[in-house]
Amino acid sequence: MSYKAEYIWIDGTEPTAKLRSKTRIISDGAEPDTWGFDGSSTNQATGHFSDLVLRPVATYPDPIRGGSAVLVLCEVFTVDDKPHGSNTRALLRPVAERFAGQEPLFGIEQEYTFFQGSRPLGFPEAGYPAPRAATTAA
Repeated sequence: MSYKAEYIWIDGTEPTAKLRSKTRIISDGAEPDTWGFDGSSTNQATGHFSDLVLRPVATYPDPIRGGSAVLVLCEVFTVDDKPHGSNTRALLRPVAERFAGQEPLFGIEQEYTFFQGSRPLGFPEAGYPAPRAATTAA
């Protein structure tokens, strides 16, 4: 038996990178390992030297395919085993190691806009509200 592994990585598109993926069939019992790809199609290399490497960093069950299929989150490396310029996760590694003894805290902020009819609450019937008056710190 075999299973599908969907390799996922961040490409080199600017100004906003995109997620890329490709599927690999892996023999049952084998773990997802490094896999090459053509970086010229993902804005990560030029056509004359486009070989890049996907290195798995985390694997999760695939909620879409189900069964034994997995999602494989990857970092991008050059063929000489250096983090690719688009691999911002590699920049985090020294920071994560430096603060490994501390517990990370994350916050989530949710913003809401209240409407009155078809306009934000407090907006005039036409146009925009007047600029806020400058305040001074006490």
